Amino acid sequence: MLMETKMILNGYGARLLKRGMTTITGLLLAGGVLAAPISGLDVLKNRCASCHMEKGKLQRISDLRKTPEGWDMTIARMQVWHKVEISKEERRILVKYLADKQGLTPAEAAPYRSLVERRPNLQDVIPKEALGQMCARCHSFGRVALQRRGAEEWKKLVHTHLGQFPSIEYSALGRDRNWKDIALNEVVPELAKLYPASTASWNNWQGKKHVPPTGSWQISGHRPGWGDYAGSMQVNPLGKDRYDVSYKLIYSAGNHVSGHGQSIIYSGYEWRGDATLGNQKVRSVFALSEDGKKLSGRWFLRESDEIGATFEAVPAGNASEPAIVTVFPSLLKTGSEVHLSVHGVQLGKDYDLGPGIKIISVKKINENEVELTVNVADDAAVGLRSLRSKGGAGDVKVAVYRQFDSIRIEPEFGVARLGGGTNSGMSSQFEAVAYLNGPDGLAGNADDIRLGYVSANWSVDNFDESAKAANDVGFAGVMDENGLFIPALAGPNPARKNFNNVGNLSVMAKVADGARTSEAKAHLIVTVQRWNTPPLR
Repeated sequence: MLMETKMILNGYGARLLKRGMTTITGLLLAGGVLAAPISGLDVLKNRCASCHMEKGKLQRISDLRKTPEGWDMTIARMQVWHKVEISKEERRILVKYLADKQGLTPAEAAPYRSLVERRPNLQDVIPKEALGQMCARCHSFGRVALQRRGAEEWKKLVHTHLGQFPSIEYSALGRDRNWKDIALNEVVPELAKLYPASTASWNNWQGKKHVPPTGSWQISGHRPGWGDYAGSMQVNPLGKDRYDVSYKLIYSAGNHVSGHGQSIIYSGYEWRGDATLGNQKVRSVFALSEDGKKLSGRWFLRESDEIGATFEAVPAGNASEPAIVTVFPSLLKTGSEVHLSVHGVQLGKDYDLGPGIKIISVKKINENEVELTVNVADDAAVGLRSLRSKGGAGDVKVAVYRQFDSIRIEPEFGVARLGGGTNSGMSSQFEAVAYLNGPDGLAGNADDIRLGYVSANWSVDNFDESAKAANDVGFAGVMDENGLFIPALAGPNPARKNFNNVGNLSVMAKVADGARTSEAKAHLIVTVQRWNTPPLR
């Protein structure tokens, strides 16, 4: 047993709305205060045992392991399906208890962290096509893979689906096969093998002493549309697994942002945070490495989770190991003099960028930042190279180029959703990336060398003749100067009774490189609102 107990288009404008979104982070960090302290085990007994207790064991509950989001969704489902009465504070306490006692190990959660981090335009990871057809038609496969069950529990989950969602047998990819027979006799054994509940790795993880994230951290990351950033984070304890957090960031464009918030740790490594950065409310979903020497993940706007940034952090105390965490700008043009801002821990005075790049001066800005002035020779070899510190710090990559051979847009295919009423729009952020041709000398192939993000002039147009005939570009939304597409309102739009404001668009980027201009194109679908937005989709 696992557990013992902005503008208007044609009158129907494009505007970025605030989206109301309940998140597990908000629930777990902003719960009320009970009249008297209560434990997770107490909540489990008081709210769950009456229906789940069988022969001294909490049947169903005891045979599962999930992420914090997975447990929170389970409790929400009990409230909706079975009218379970539980306060926000009790729900917060119960999720913490279950995630600690029956969570996932770092290795188990790693393949699907992108889903937990709510990365936009996410491509699902499915181990076998048949599992995708059987288990990922209505939700992501990551929702399956981020839980652990024994064979009997996977079997019960099949029966639950049949009982609650009977159309699963006669909808697409269900009606062309004996769905129930395949699910019970083929899929269940496969899932029990891939994602078992009882494992030595989880037992070992529970027995480990986990390193708390307290102290100073040097951080870095990239926010699409804004650029790279670096900075510091101070984490102070508030109680068991709860922390007070302060941030100081500087972006590559030079703007400074500070912030403050709180965080909580689940399962010994799962960080969930709530903070204000500048004037923006954000959530954070990070993971501590097993040795506690790295923190990584993503933070995003509380009410628009498609807008966010990657996040990396290393300890920055006096006893920390030397490390270079980031440098900007990271693109160096031959025949130029460049000022580089180097950020890290225990930074030294001596640096090396390899042949063809001369270090002219080194200026210490503070303990965690050094400014380098470098000269890039006309004949410096193009491509990626490392910035190394002779003082023993790690290295980061910079890119040397003479001219860009091609430009690509990331993502190649994006989705935006119309807004309106109680449901705001979902924007879609695009970025231009410069490339050098690889050994084959041709652009657009797998051997091309990715240099990095570059500024671009952005525009949108109709994707094909059908979109042109319907004038999709005139209704679906607008693209801002930083590559952020802002969708229109959903409607109803009398001018487009059959479509309202959906659209099939091309996204175009033009990048100036001296006298030469490179262009790239991507695809954007502007579709209808989504009303069901669970933490794991």
